[in-house]
Amino acid sequence: MHELSIAISIVDIASRQAEAASADRVSEVELDIGVLSGIAYESLEFALGVAAKETILEETLFRINRVEPVAECPDCNHLYTPDGIFSHCPVCNKQGIRLIRGTELQIKSLLVEQND
Repeated sequence: MHELSIAISIVDIASRQAEAASADRVSEVELDIGVLSGIAYESLEFALGVAAKETILEETLFRINRVEPVAECPDCNHLYTPDGIFSHCPVCNKQGIRLIRGTELQIKSLLVEQND
């Protein structure tokens, strides 16, 4: 389950950013995760809960945006939604795609709270 190591990294990054902002709490973390990233969404959600225990992110809402894939045909430059990594271009029927989106894993935003 590599999702746990990913979750630990996300919690670590968010904790460091919250600390740098002198935040007392992180209320929300928004993530962009590509459908073709190889990450199991449900496993990551569970792992985030485990990794956030006893941290500043323990009560954080983790919002996961599923990023649909977008491919470009290297021959005709047509943009399309591929069926998978080995899709054929729907215009010229050539195989071999260049993925533009759909494999990312990105912390998009953090919502932190400060008590003065």
